[in-house]
Parts: sequence; C-alpha cells; structure tokens
Amino acid sequence: MTVYYIISILIFLTAVFAYINDRLIKWPPTIGIMVIALFSSILLAILGNLIPVISSRALLLVSNINFEQVLMKIMLSFLLFAGALHVDAGELKKEKWPVMLMATAGTFISTFLVSIMAYYLFLFLHLNISYIYCLLFGALISPTDPIAVMGILKQAGIPKSLEIKITGESLFNDGVGVVVFLTILEVAINGTDKFSVGNTALLFLKEAGGGLLFGAVLGYTAHLLIKSIDNYRVEVLITLAVVMCGYSLADHFHLSGPLAIIVAGIIMGTKGKKEGLSEISRDYLGKFWDLTDEIFNAILFLLIGLEMLVIKINPTIMIVGGIMIVVVLLARWACVALPVLFLKNWIRFEKNAVIMLTWGGLRGGLSVAMALSIPEAMHRDEFVLITYIIVVFSIIVQGLTIGKLAQKTA
Repeated sequence: MTVYYIISILIFLTAVFAYINDRLIKWPPTIGIMVIALFSSILLAILGNLIPVISSRALLLVSNINFEQVLMKIMLSFLLFAGALHVDAGELKKEKWPVMLMATAGTFISTFLVSIMAYYLFLFLHLNISYIYCLLFGALISPTDPIAVMGILKQAGIPKSLEIKITGESLFNDGVGVVVFLTILEVAINGTDKFSVGNTALLFLKEAGGGLLFGAVLGYTAHLLIKSIDNYRVEVLITLAVVMCGYSLADHFHLSGPLAIIVAGIIMGTKGKKEGLSEISRDYLGKFWDLTDEIFNAILFLLIGLEMLVIKINPTIMIVGGIMIVVVLLARWACVALPVLFLKNWIRFEKNAVIMLTWGGLRGGLSVAMALSIPEAMHRDEFVLITYIIVVFSIIVQGLTIGKLAQKTA
C-alpha cells in the first residue's frame, strides 16, 4: 500500500467525517471526527465477522500507518508551531510562575503518583509488571496534550488568563513530558543497574535546556529574516523551514524538538504582531497556519479513532484502564493544587482555577504515540490499551463538558 494511497484515504475519510459532524452532530470538529472514526472502527470490527474482506482491508490500512512516527516525526512540529504562534509572550509572562511550576514540578509529581498507583494496582490484580515500566507509563500519561487542549479551548469560552495558564502549561509540559519519557525509556532499555542520577539529570538538562535555547535562536533568526523583507510567500516559506528543519536539527543533536518549536513559534508570533510583518503578511501567515492546524488536527483525531482497529483488547486491562482514569484525574488535581497552594500568596488565581486546570488537562494523541513507541517486551500492548481508554475519556467526556463547567463555576 503506497504512501500516496494511504494519505488519499485519510484525507477522504477526514473530509467525510468532518462533513457529517458539521451537518448533523455539530460537536467541536476534532471531537466529532474522532467519535465518528471510533464508532466506524467498532462497526468495522463487528462487520468483520459477517464480511471479513471489509474488516481485513480496513485493518491493512490502519496497520500500515505508523501512528507514533506520523505524529512524533511529522505532525507534532506543525501543530505545536501553529498553537504557539497564537500565544502572546507578554500574556504568557504574566502567568510564567504557574505555567513553569505546573509544566515541570507538576509533570514530575503526576508521573510518580500515577506510576505508584499503577504498580500497586497491577500487583493487586496479580499482573507482574516492573515499577520502571509503570514509571514509563506515568511519564507518557502525565503531560496534557496541547493539540487536544488548544483545539477544544477555542470554543470553551473560559477567561483569557485561565486559557493562557492551560495553553501555556500544556505546550511546555508537552516538551518536558517527552524529555522525561525518553529519559526513563533509556534507563529502562539500558537497565536500572546502569542508572546514574547525575547522568540522567545531565541528559534531561541537555535536551530540555538545549531545546529552549535552540528554539530561541531559531525564532529570533527567522524573525530577523522576515523583518528584512515584505513578501508573504517567502515569509510563509521561512516559517515552514523553521518548523521542518528546526525540528529535524533538534532531533539530530538530541535536543527537545517540541520545546524548540514552541519557543520559536511564541517568539515569531509575538514579534510578528508588533514588528516585522505587514498587515497583508500577518493575515496570510495567520490563515495559512490556522488552516494547517485545522487540517492536521482533523487527521490526527481521525487516526486516534481508527487506532481502535489495531489495539489488542484485554478485559482485565480494560478494567485497569477504567480505574486509571480516576487515578490520572486525581494525580492531575494534585499537580495543579500544590503549585496553586504554593503561589496563591503572590499570584492571583481565578476562583475556579484548580477545578478548571484539572478538568482542562486533556490527554490526546501524544500519549498514544509515546505508548506505541514502547518496546513490546515492556508490556506495550497493556499500556497502549490503558492509554487509549484514558485518552478517549479525556477527549470526549472532558472535552465536551469543559465549556459547561466553565459557565457553572464562573
């Protein structure tokens, strides 16, 4: 099955499901597309018993798509840059302490809480899964997904200051979360006997700190280039080069690509609004990245729904997944409540900040992609199913109710 054939089918399905959602269901586009794809996957699985050829063709299509590679190596950089362009550095600076604490300390707190609860839950159910693998699961499920969050917050109608907190945190804890996950994965692969706190901390600082610095250089360089010309076609090409080449270079030098692209996007978006871009260029650039964001988001959520076809179902693990929904929410509450408690004497928080930050911490395709990247020997099938259950609940239940929750708690 050729790449062009697969892309054509994905675009066709995305267009069909987007039309059905817009005409009949009228949910936020990303949620509507994912739900239709999810139900289509279940329907295809049922029809497979009656008409095997239909199920086998669908299974062949989905199995030919490397979800982890497609998201982590291709789509993620575009989606993060498109989201970061809309974040004003000045507004983000006002919320820097909550964002910084939740994106770093909050991610670590959640990782350890989830991993400990998962480990003892597996023990209770007589499932022999080492703690290092549970820690790996805690790392992949703890970051809130900026792609899911930003796509849904657009229509949630929450206060701007709270939206900046949620968006800023989800952007940066995404980058931090990926670095934490990759660091733990390396420890798990090499063996805990070779673990060194110093080396691990150095690796983390190199990837995260290096990614932030590289992103700043990238963003300022691109801004200066754009500032020196007035041609929207060339300016769009420069942003594309930043996203594609910047992410690849960061990956090549073992720096955090997500953090680099986020910082570059924030700098270019903020500087571009104030200087360097004409009104026409700003309009074209904004529309180009808004459209790119919408299309990639739609395809991503379609893929999440279709992934149901290739996930191995295990009733016991499904029960674990249901319990872990509650565990992940409690861990999320803890990693929000502690920073808020620590900062409330210096920073003003909205009265509904803790509950909104907790419920607005959506998990999405990033967690599924990281789960799929785990080697099979590390209980990948079990963790993929648990992650999928949490992600589906997060996007459908939390995503559809966050707007109403904002209105009730306002």
